[in-house]
Amino acid sequence: MKEALEGCFDAAIVGAGIMGLCTAYELARRGKSVIVLEQFDLLHRRGSSHGESRTLRLTYPESYYTLMARSALDLWKSAQREAGFEVYKRTGQLDFGAADHPGLQQLIAACREHGIHHQVFGREEFRQKQPRIAGILDLPEGCIGVWTEEAGVLRATKACAMFLALATRHGAIVRDNARVTKISPGWKDSRGEKSVLVATGKGSVLAKKCIIASGAWVPRIVEENFGLVLPVQPLHTTIAYWEVTDRSKHAEFLAGNGFPTFAFYNEKYFYGTPSLEFPGLIKASIHGGTPCDADDRCYIPDVEELKRIMSPWMERAFGKNVRCDAPAMAEACMYSMTPDQDFILDVLPGTQEQVLVAAGFSGHGFKMAPLVGKVMADLAESGASPEVPLELFSLQRFRRSAFGNEKSFDPVKELSTLRL
Repeated sequence: MKEALEGCFDAAIVGAGIMGLCTAYELARRGKSVIVLEQFDLLHRRGSSHGESRTLRLTYPESYYTLMARSALDLWKSAQREAGFEVYKRTGQLDFGAADHPGLQQLIAACREHGIHHQVFGREEFRQKQPRIAGILDLPEGCIGVWTEEAGVLRATKACAMFLALATRHGAIVRDNARVTKISPGWKDSRGEKSVLVATGKGSVLAKKCIIASGAWVPRIVEENFGLVLPVQPLHTTIAYWEVTDRSKHAEFLAGNGFPTFAFYNEKYFYGTPSLEFPGLIKASIHGGTPCDADDRCYIPDVEELKRIMSPWMERAFGKNVRCDAPAMAEACMYSMTPDQDFILDVLPGTQEQVLVAAGFSGHGFKMAPLVGKVMADLAESGASPEVPLELFSLQRFRRSAFGNEKSFDPVKELSTLRL
């Protein structure tokens, strides 16, 4: 459709990934006029919102994320009811690692602090109480496991489609192939109200607020328009699927048959999901990647890195139940990392409080998207939000320290040395 862009809105949202769509839904649901501008086709595969699965877990070493994930889960369920179909499949979550691993110990403390029902197992107790899972995915010697019931898998692209439908149902306008070329605060609309101009190759709109939620492209947009360098580094990462060797056991790995999402805490952080999108394949990958340029990146997955790092671990964890010498298939994806792996949810300085940014979701933000949408809608309306501890997600934290929030545990240690 070649319709020219024009008009005045309460909010213009840059980016139609999961964060932009959730923000559009929340604002439109509140009766605000909203336009969403996406530089590529809707539901494209070039960013961080595509694919068939994401983990939704409540277990985090940082207790504030445990609270946020629980709130986000309620919002996912509410959106599903409104949409009339499901994108969340409950499976349970198994976190495991060395008994003295600080991240795992803080995760257990966060569960206790916030009343998250959980069970802690040693290796033998795990085999006794979860024999079906232990027969497939066993705890390594010297490890403990933490089992939580409320966790599962989100169907990622389907979730984006759900919030796209909900946002437009509430009146939001969504335009794709509309690359933003300029964002300029300080304008006035036809009623003389303070507005920001958002220009694209298809025309321009005025909005009371502009929310930049374009994933790995946020740093470029912010620097080009406002001269600010955000501490966000896009990473090229690889998602891998591994083949279940015994066809008679395929059903035991299914999301609907009790096989959990899982995470392993060590110097590297590994994560995985049950068999869902591809029969007979489970997803297991490394949390991390290599720096890349969002506009000029390689789309070839790094299978050799997976074979070097993941294959030995897969063999220890799954034994002969899974073919571990190499993944059966792999695809490239992208993270947007901050030094502390915490999000950026803030008003951009020097924009007369007209431009907001949601960025740096660091490979674990998808599950939080409905809550992020609610927070960004709050910020657009009032400049504050009771939903999250905003001081932890402000740009101001990087003025206190280039590494952001202080952490006693960093699941990807090498990322803290990136020059952002």
